[in-house]
Amino acid sequence: MTYVFPPKDPATVAVDGSDDRLPVRRIFCVGRNYAAHAREMGKDPDRDPPFFFTKPADAVVMDGETVAYPPETENFHYEAELVAVIGTAGTNITEEDSLNHVWGYAIGNDLTRRDLQLKAREQGRPWDWGKAFDRSAVIGPVHPVSKVGHLDKGAITLTVNGETKQNADLAELIWSVPEIISILSHSIALEPGDLIMTGTPAGVGAMVEGDICVVSIDGLGSIETPIGPKS
Repeated sequence: MTYVFPPKDPATVAVDGSDDRLPVRRIFCVGRNYAAHAREMGKDPDRDPPFFFTKPADAVVMDGETVAYPPETENFHYEAELVAVIGTAGTNITEEDSLNHVWGYAIGNDLTRRDLQLKAREQGRPWDWGKAFDRSAVIGPVHPVSKVGHLDKGAITLTVNGETKQNADLAELIWSVPEIISILSHSIALEPGDLIMTGTPAGVGAMVEGDICVVSIDGLGSIETPIGPKS
């Protein structure tokens, strides 16, 4: 087979304690999955069916990499998230079987052009320009389930320049990881390399050039993202 032009190398993320890389197929994100965050975004936190949006696989950014302040925004936000990484394909997965499809977990930071997202929301348009822009998915090393088990509780925190901005517990997720996987798999066939960013706690806010953003999750350590000059 020949190509019209050379295909790009696949997007990958690091694996904790290994030189291996984990290929990224797709990135799914769960919207408003902590009650307090739903409230701060002006929405009712009741258990309505969860909704999803996506980021492109090549939006991934590694731990420690500088992210330039993105174009076309004046309100660039952090969002600390637990990431579940699919290792076994499945459709119509039951809640009881969901965790058997998880290869590991990572720390994520769902970077957001909040002004563009809110404008799109007000106009009833997709969120892509606010959520799916270049280098918008910071993903730390993936920790295999064989080493860390399954995470359903524990602190999730985010600091900017050492000041705590987000501080919650994974147990506060409105929709748990098994529920999210099951619901998603009834609409879309999940495959190895699919990443699911499970939602962010309350306390989202803006960053500026020169900020250092650190996300920590009990059992997974921390990741750091410096914010560089505007691109």
